[in-house]
Amino acid sequence: MSFSQRASMVPVTQKVRAYFAPVERKTETPTIFDPSREGMFELESPPAPWIDLGWIDNFVRSAESSDGELSAGAPASLLGHYRTTVGGRVEFDFREWGKLQMALAGGTQHMNVLATENDAIASPWGGTPIAATAVLEGSTSSEIVVGSGSIGDFSPGDLLAIDRDYQQETGYVGAGVASAYVNDAGDVMRDPNYLRRITFNVGRVATKTSDSLLLAQPLIGGSPAEGTSAQKVVAFLDREGGTFFQEWSAVFVHQEESGGRICFYYPRLSASAVQQNSQRGLQKEIAIAILQPLRALALHACFVALPCRDQADGETVVCYRSYFPTATAAVY
Repeated sequence: MSFSQRASMVPVTQKVRAYFAPVERKTETPTIFDPSREGMFELESPPAPWIDLGWIDNFVRSAESSDGELSAGAPASLLGHYRTTVGGRVEFDFREWGKLQMALAGGTQHMNVLATENDAIASPWGGTPIAATAVLEGSTSSEIVVGSGSIGDFSPGDLLAIDRDYQQETGYVGAGVASAYVNDAGDVMRDPNYLRRITFNVGRVATKTSDSLLLAQPLIGGSPAEGTSAQKVVAFLDREGGTFFQEWSAVFVHQEESGGRICFYYPRLSASAVQQNSQRGLQKEIAIAILQPLRALALHACFVALPCRDQADGETVVCYRSYFPTATAAVY
C-alpha cells in the first residue's frame, strides 16, 4: 500500500459545524439523522428539519458509559464484563448569536421581547405589547398573510413571533417546538400573549406584497395553525434559573480538508450546567480577542446526552458516529 493511500486515511479538519432539530417532548421522540440519505448534505443547506447554527469552537465530547465485571471461582477469575450505565456529554462555544443559539446555551426557557405600547408597565420580559395581528388563511411557513388593511403595520427587517393566544393549557406549549412547560395555568392565564413571548416560531420579514409578509427563513414550527396571530419582536431574552430544560437532536460535522466527513449524531441532548472544561470555570460567554480593544463574544453551551432506544435492535444508545472516507482512502 502506498503512502498516499494511507495519508488519505488521516482526517484533517478545521472547525466543527452544528445542526439542531426538535425533539417531540411529549413522547421524547428525536429527529432522525439517516447517514445513508443525509450524511453528505451541503453544509449551507441542511435537510429539513435540521437547522444550521453555524461554526462552533472548542468542541469536546465525552463518553460516560461504564462497564461492570463478572467474576467467579476461588480465586475469582474474570469471566466477562457488561454495560452498567450509558451516557455522554457535549460542550462547545457557539461563534454566532441567534434565538436558538441563545436558548441552547442558556439551557432553559427562552423568550421574545415583544414591541410594546408607549405607556406599557415596565417588566423584565417587556411590558404590555402592541396588539397582535391575525394571521389569515393561506399562510405558509415562509409567507404570512395579514391582509391589505394590516400590511402597513409591518416593514422589511421586522422580527415576528407567530403563535396562538394562550388558552390556559398546561404541559408543553409552543407552535411546532416545545418552548416552555406550564405546570399551572394560573401562573400565565392573565397574559394572552404568553405563547408569542416564548415561541420558537419566529421569522424576519424579508419583503412584502400587498397583503402578505415574505420571511427570510421558514418558520421552525411550520405553517401557522388556524387562530394564529403575529406580533413584532424587538429582542431575544433568556434568564438564569427556571425549571424548563432545552432538549434537541443534534448533528456535529467535521468537514475534512481531504474531502471526507465525520458526523456525530446525538438523538437527545439536554442542556446541562455541568461543564467538562474546568479551565473555563462556569463562564457562559467567552471573550475572544480579535484586535484590541475588539473582542468577539461566544456562547458557551453544555449538554448531557440522554439515552434512546435503537429501533433496529433494541439497544440503548446516546450517540452515533459516522465516517465518510474520501474516494482515495483505504478501507483500513
